[in-house]
Amino acid sequence: MPRRTALEALERFRRDSAWSRQLMDALAKKNGLDSRDTALASRMFYGVLQNLALCDFYIDRFARGKLEPKVRDILRLGAYQLLFMDSIPASAAVNEAVRQCRQLGYERASGLVNAVLRRMSREKQALPPVPGKGTAEHLSVLYSHPLWLTQELISLRGYEGAEAVLRADNEEPPVYVWPNTCRVTAERLAERLPVRQTARGCVLERRGELSQLDAFRQGLFYVQDPAAHDAVSAAELTAGMRVLDACAAPGGKSFGAAIAMGDTGEVTARDILEKKLALVAQGAERMGLSCIRCQPGDARDIDGGDYDAVFADVPCSGLGVIRKKPDIRYRDPAQLTSLPELQGELLEHIASAVRPGGRLIYSTCTWRPAENGGVTGPFLREHPDFVKISERTYWPDTDGTDGFYICRMDRVKRI
Repeated sequence: MPRRTALEALERFRRDSAWSRQLMDALAKKNGLDSRDTALASRMFYGVLQNLALCDFYIDRFARGKLEPKVRDILRLGAYQLLFMDSIPASAAVNEAVRQCRQLGYERASGLVNAVLRRMSREKQALPPVPGKGTAEHLSVLYSHPLWLTQELISLRGYEGAEAVLRADNEEPPVYVWPNTCRVTAERLAERLPVRQTARGCVLERRGELSQLDAFRQGLFYVQDPAAHDAVSAAELTAGMRVLDACAAPGGKSFGAAIAMGDTGEVTARDILEKKLALVAQGAERMGLSCIRCQPGDARDIDGGDYDAVFADVPCSGLGVIRKKPDIRYRDPAQLTSLPELQGELLEHIASAVRPGGRLIYSTCTWRPAENGGVTGPFLREHPDFVKISERTYWPDTDGTDGFYICRMDRVKRI
C-alpha cells in the first residue's frame, strides 16, 4: 500500500499540480496508512519529486519509444528505489513495479518495466554520467531543478555555488526545535527530547509525528528554521512591547515574539487565511501564550498603527524552502513575475503600522534578489522616515538554513 499511495500521489501531482504536502497527507488518510507506511510512501513520493529529471534521464537510456504517463510514473518510482533507497531490495522494487502495471491495466507494459528496471539494477554501479558537465543543463538534470532556476542560481552564485545550493535542496533538512521558555528551560527540554545541540540551535534527532510527543502536547517547544528565528531576534524585542505579525501563518514568529517578551505586552497575529490563523491560535493555546491575539484580515487593509515592532513575512516564491517542499521547484516562473509588485504593495501597508522609533522586519523564504533587496531598496528610497539597520540573505548550503532574507528597517522618530 505505501508504493500504491506514492504512485497515486505522483499521478495526482502530475495531473493536477496539487501541493505535495497536502496531497500526501490526504492520500495517506484515505488509504488508511499507519505512521510507518506513511513515512515510507512520503519518502518515495518526495524522493521522486526531488530526482525527477535524473530518474527520467536513466529511464530514457533504457526504454524505447513513447511511454504512457502512468507507466512512466511506475518506472520513476522503481528507479528512485533502485538508485536512492539501499534499504529496499532491488527484487522488491522491480517486482512491485511489474505488479502495479498488471493491477492498473497496463499488462502490455509489464515486460518493458521489468526489463528497464532489471537492467538499471544490474548496471547501477556503471550508469553513464549526465553529459554536459560544466553547463547549466548538466546541473538541471543531475539535481532535477528546472533550467531557468539553475541558470538564475549560476548568475548569482557561480557554477560551483549554484551546484552547492542545488545539492542542499535535495538533502533532508534538519528539524530545529526551540524551547517555550515561559514553561521550560532549554536544558530541561533537552532532557525530554532526543535533540542534538548545534551552533544554530537544537536539532531533533528522531523524526516522526511531533504531535504525538508529550513535550509537544504540553507546549514545551515549537518548530522553526534558524533563519526565521533570526528574523524575530533581529527585532530585539523587550517585555511589554506591542508587536504585529502581519502575515502570521504558520505562527512561528508570533510564538517567538511572545516568548521573547515573556508572554507580556501584545502580539497581534494577522493573516488572510482564517483556517491557517486558527492553527496559530491553537498553537498559542497549546503553549499557554496568552499575549497572542489572532486577527483575520488582508495585510493590504492595514492603514496605520502604533506598534513597536512589525513583521512583514510576505508571500514569496518559496525557492528557499525547496528542500522541505520539493514541488516548489516546478512552479511556473511566469507566476513569479508579479511577486515583487505584490510584496511592495504589502510592505507599503504593513509599514504604516510601525510607530515612530519602531522596528520593521521584512522577510521572505527565498534568495531571489528581485523579491528581497528589489523590494526593500525602492521602499527605503521612497520612505526617508525609514532607515536600514541590517540586511542578510541566507543560503541552505553555506548557512545550513532555509534560503531566507531579513531586512530590519527602523522608523525615524519625529523631531
